[in-house]
Amino acid sequence: METHTYKHLLDIINTIPPFDNEAAKLAMTHSDSLTKPPGSLGKLEAVAAQLAGISGKLWPDLSQKAVIVMAGDHGVCEEGISAFPQAVTPQMVVNFLNGGAAVNVLARQAGAEVVCVDIGVIGDIEHERLVSRKIVRGTANMAKQAAMSRADAVDAIMVGIETVNEQIKRGCRLFATGEMGIGNTTASAAITTVLTGLPPEESVGRGTGINDAGWLKKVEVVKRAIEVNGLHAAGADPLDVLAKVGGVEIAGLVGVIIGAAASGCAVVIDGYISSAAALVASRVTEKTLPYMIASHLSQEQGHAKLLDAVGLTPMIQLDMRLGEGTGAVLAFHFIDAALLLMQEMATFDSAGVTKG
Repeated sequence: METHTYKHLLDIINTIPPFDNEAAKLAMTHSDSLTKPPGSLGKLEAVAAQLAGISGKLWPDLSQKAVIVMAGDHGVCEEGISAFPQAVTPQMVVNFLNGGAAVNVLARQAGAEVVCVDIGVIGDIEHERLVSRKIVRGTANMAKQAAMSRADAVDAIMVGIETVNEQIKRGCRLFATGEMGIGNTTASAAITTVLTGLPPEESVGRGTGINDAGWLKKVEVVKRAIEVNGLHAAGADPLDVLAKVGGVEIAGLVGVIIGAAASGCAVVIDGYISSAAALVASRVTEKTLPYMIASHLSQEQGHAKLLDAVGLTPMIQLDMRLGEGTGAVLAFHFIDAALLLMQEMATFDSAGVTKG
């Protein structure tokens, strides 16, 4: 089963279209003709050009947006690495589905849909809005064994791809990554350590708000997980790392990124956990990189170096560390602004303004 699924994944990766450099250049040329000094809109101009290169259109219609929130539990929670109990994962999933979480509020403001996927929550959740695609009932404790099998990791990636495809059928052309899973900053730190070489003391953050003693324990757990699973940075297979010390919801987000790229759509990356998924996706195939837009710089201490390792520059910094896709959904507003500026601003010629 794994070989067939992995071949299917490779087939999808091979369909990722190349970035349209000519469309991006046309967008920059148009931007320079607008009534402003060249480059004075900074990242807004850059993102408008990137969106043109992604879509092959000067002004793509990105009015339909979705944040894909992948939810899964982590066996490593039994090591006491979170300030919140594991029961919070399904409780928050229900909160998402009922529209009461921060990401729901921000998504409503941005005109985006929240799509919540149970890809690995331990318990059963019944709700008409839930996308139920459970691969595992929580991962195993990565400090004692592999978090999941390689086959499960690949299957979870495929769920992410299929989720994106379903939204594309409904007209969505802009995606954001979101997640829920108590313990997932520990998994993200382990992925970051192995794939970047950053020491755990720099990749491990405070997550849900642990104290100094909790942080030291978390560092030790990440070190143990890497040792137990025999992982080393040099030449590490990203899918092997994802399976052994990752999370099923992180794997789902890898699929969201690959799926968006394969369909010629931009995907906005949220915070630390989503960026760990972005790192894995970029190591699986560099063809995903031009399709990613980094939304914000998280308060998690390793996030800046993680983004740098992926090759992404965040649009905003608001000292956030909530996850859920909140920072990515906020970035939707800046993307809308970038496109409106390019479409509605007068040019020097049309306004009769003397060009510098």
